[in-house]
Amino acid sequence: MWMKTAGSLLLLLAMPVIAEETAKATTGGPDRAQGTLGTLLSLGAGLVAVIAVIYGCAWIIRRMNGMTGMNNNAIKVVSVMAIGARERIALIEVGGQQILLGITPSAIRTLQIFEEPIVDAGNPNSGDFARRLQSMIGKSWTAPTKE
Repeated sequence: MWMKTAGSLLLLLAMPVIAEETAKATTGGPDRAQGTLGTLLSLGAGLVAVIAVIYGCAWIIRRMNGMTGMNNNAIKVVSVMAIGARERIALIEVGGQQILLGITPSAIRTLQIFEEPIVDAGNPNSGDFARRLQSMIGKSWTAPTKE
């Protein structure tokens, strides 16, 4: 597939040179035609080299992404909720326990450790996460009303 694409691209890039070579063939000598052929071959080799480098980099990046974590199932992000512009609350599951974390740009703090799961990790979008969390903590998520 990519060989056809590279060949088509090489032919497309070579068209102006071929047209110039044909126009000058009637006036120029054989040395001029050999120089143009050498230019075409050099251009084609450079193009193939650039395409090979791009495919090589893509292969290396794919291989490195697999090495970031050996066991990706050990920690699961169950739910994340934005509290402010750069503050978030995240519920993660580690070793059968769910941990509520407060995340700011400068720190990550444990807010609560739940002994039994409060949200099913297989179905994180249950919709009652905020209600159950509010009942466990005992605080209201709404802003205080002005009196």
